[in-house]
Amino acid sequence: MKIMITAFDPFGDDTINPAQEVMKRLPDIYQTSQIIKVLIPTVFHKSATYIEEALKQHQPDYLLSIGQAGGRSAISIERVAINLDDARIPDNDNNRPIDVMIQQTGAPAYFSQLPIKAMLSKVNEKEIPAEISNSAGTFVCNHVMYQSLFLTNTKYFNTKAGFVHIPFLPSQVLNRPQYPSMSLDDMVVGILACIEAMILYYDREDLKLVGGKTH
Repeated sequence: MKIMITAFDPFGDDTINPAQEVMKRLPDIYQTSQIIKVLIPTVFHKSATYIEEALKQHQPDYLLSIGQAGGRSAISIERVAINLDDARIPDNDNNRPIDVMIQQTGAPAYFSQLPIKAMLSKVNEKEIPAEISNSAGTFVCNHVMYQSLFLTNTKYFNTKAGFVHIPFLPSQVLNRPQYPSMSLDDMVVGILACIEAMILYYDREDLKLVGGKTH
């Protein structure tokens, strides 16, 4: 099995991105599956170009994208991506789309193709905080999740795609102590647990676990 991992470069006021640091720590082979690592820019549309080129080259069974979600305290397994860019801050090429559709011919939203409940269960088994998230935001993370699912729903049918958000690293919150963080070691263990669930549930129905929220 081939599993492609993507991670972003630093953006905004940060000089480090935990997604990139986690990806660096992942093995090249995990439980006999090949792990393909792709660094993508935190840039609307350009990021999707990188992903499509990598999909074309590697033809992976899975595509798992990882992104930073400052302010979250848990590994957040995303359920859905929406067809909308609405940037609070500019991306790394100074683009700042506001209320712009990502794909004119795409669906209003795409749901993750990953076994998100099994992933949640596996991360919890490692005693690491995890949750199902019902919003990936409207910045480049949602953009990448949407574009990935657009590609796997319209062209790369043999690949299953999805997205996971991770918190700040402790070093990122030294000057903003009001924000939660998670150690790099715990993030790596959590992402490997996600990958373990993906491998185990590739041809199986996802678990039926409560992951919803009241608001």
